[in-house]
Amino acid sequence: MENTQSIRTAIIGAGPRGTSVLERLLAHAAARNASAGRALRLHIDVVDPYPAGPGHVWQPGQSRLYLMNTQSFYPTLVPEDPSLPPPLAGTSFDQWRDRQLHHPLPSLSEDERAELAVLGPNDFPSRALYGRYLRSTLEEVLAKAPDGVTIDFHETSAVSVRPAGDGLYDVGLATGGLLRTGSVVLALGHIPSRLNSEQRELQAAAKQLGLLYLPPAVPADVDWSRIPAGEPVLVRGMGLNFFDTMVALTEGRGGKFVPNGGRLEYEPSGQEPLIIAASRRGTPYRAKASTEGYYPASISLRYLTEDALDRFRKAGIKPGFDHDLWPLLQRDTLWAYYSTLVRSQPAAVPDRAAFLAALEEALHPHTHSAGNWEDSVESVLAIHVGPRHRLDLAGLATPLAGRSFASRAEHDAAVVEHLLDDARRSALGEDDPLKMAIGALHHGRAVLKTAVADGGITDESWVAGLRGWFESFVEGLASGPPALRAEQLAALARAGVVSFVGPDPKFGVDRRNRMFTAASPWVEGPPATAATMVEALAPGNRVSANDSPLLGQLLADGAVRPKLMMTAEGAPVQSTGLDVVPHPYRPVAANGAVTKGFYVLGLQLSSAQWGTAIAAEAVPRKGPVYRSGQRTLRDADEIAAAILAS
Repeated sequence: MENTQSIRTAIIGAGPRGTSVLERLLAHAAARNASAGRALRLHIDVVDPYPAGPGHVWQPGQSRLYLMNTQSFYPTLVPEDPSLPPPLAGTSFDQWRDRQLHHPLPSLSEDERAELAVLGPNDFPSRALYGRYLRSTLEEVLAKAPDGVTIDFHETSAVSVRPAGDGLYDVGLATGGLLRTGSVVLALGHIPSRLNSEQRELQAAAKQLGLLYLPPAVPADVDWSRIPAGEPVLVRGMGLNFFDTMVALTEGRGGKFVPNGGRLEYEPSGQEPLIIAASRRGTPYRAKASTEGYYPASISLRYLTEDALDRFRKAGIKPGFDHDLWPLLQRDTLWAYYSTLVRSQPAAVPDRAAFLAALEEALHPHTHSAGNWEDSVESVLAIHVGPRHRLDLAGLATPLAGRSFASRAEHDAAVVEHLLDDARRSALGEDDPLKMAIGALHHGRAVLKTAVADGGITDESWVAGLRGWFESFVEGLASGPPALRAEQLAALARAGVVSFVGPDPKFGVDRRNRMFTAASPWVEGPPATAATMVEALAPGNRVSANDSPLLGQLLADGAVRPKLMMTAEGAPVQSTGLDVVPHPYRPVAANGAVTKGFYVLGLQLSSAQWGTAIAAEAVPRKGPVYRSGQRTLRDADEIAAAILAS
């Protein structure tokens, strides 16, 4: 007699992560149905106000000026791990891109076809095109859904999740509907966040004085037409959202970047505002180096390795970031820089063989007692490398540190010089020592994601080290935009469309003159003023400051709670993410209980994982394969397996 099992589950969030759970459920269901004498009836409710696949951030209809932060060869929605049930359909983005060149979908728009025609594996696709891939892959997977599986998509918001007895849940919808289900997956992605106290003051002042204040938001959601042409606009933040703001207000208004004698020039349309950019460093994120793979092939980690992590585990040591992990990555970064230096600039070090041998000896973790290895490295450098060729590791992230400027014009010139130098180094790729030092940090992030996952480091070092200083340091170096953006920003500055405030800016409101103000202590002259201010920042990823009706209800009901971590002084501090237990990740309630059939995936895991990925890494064509690369897909697979095992 056939044994029939009936399961209902709800996935809240239909972006890449929620779609991964859906794909994994179908793959597991197909594998289960293939087992003799085992039939499965599975119903899946998918809840999201945005179309499934792209979700909110990756909508195919958004401006094609907004680029991804990774090249075509990197992302995928489907796992390529032979230990997991195989996907029913779908490919990596790069395989999909190549397929569309030869056998395009009839539904592709002219803009999509035009972008695909010039997009190579090492190019940075638009977020719109990646959204088209997500939608296309979902459609392929749904077309091969196994027998017994039904799926309903609800294009609305979930506003509540409450127990309904007998292990069931009621999912309340913004439309007033109610879904009863046996399990729930929270794959919320980016959620609205309450403004901090300074932002609330600026917003209130704008309302009182008739100014325009645009808070942090997904760039595609912003009505950029509200910003008047020809007038100053203050833009806070010079990370990835800044570059979206930059192109929306320049190319997006008809301006053009034109190559001229080896550099870009900008031809204004006359519709641009005068952008005044400000950030703590005074400069934007460094641009990505031109490499053939996601990680530089010429760099391999010697010290912060998976074997090193295993040694900590086998010794029963929970490592600290500053004391145990950062010194290993610091060694790798130094080796990457100086080994690239002697290879690409032979004249920089007279006796290359002697230098590398001495440096390797000085860097060896067990050669010196704790704390002395840096002195040994300095001694080696003093003998072999002149000051001009030394690596200032801390200074990589703050290129203007220690400098003051007599005017904003002088500071603007310094920023342009930095941008052009950074773009030049990016073009050199694996032949530039600075970019390869950053490349080592990029490698190291992948290992650190494995090291710190699920409480793998001490709370105090997570709070004070990893989140306290390293996260912002490495993000500004290894998470930058394509080098084209640095060249474009330099061209805009030369054209007078963009200027800069300077490092450590202070923002305020001149109520008498009805203006926002921004000034840097390192740049002389009057503050910059504007009647419009844009927060070019991503909405805060902190569950305790969320502005989501659903997450707010779960917190208020005690169904979930933020994770508390202990500082070195023994004081508890609230972390950014939910308190969860692995594996799969399930939230811990306010009373400490772990509720069966309730799962979390993505950004709200930021207390258990560091650097929760939006896109999984396709199996690389070359270079190392890190365990953290497909972590999101493995998390989704674990959730799917647990749901079907219920």
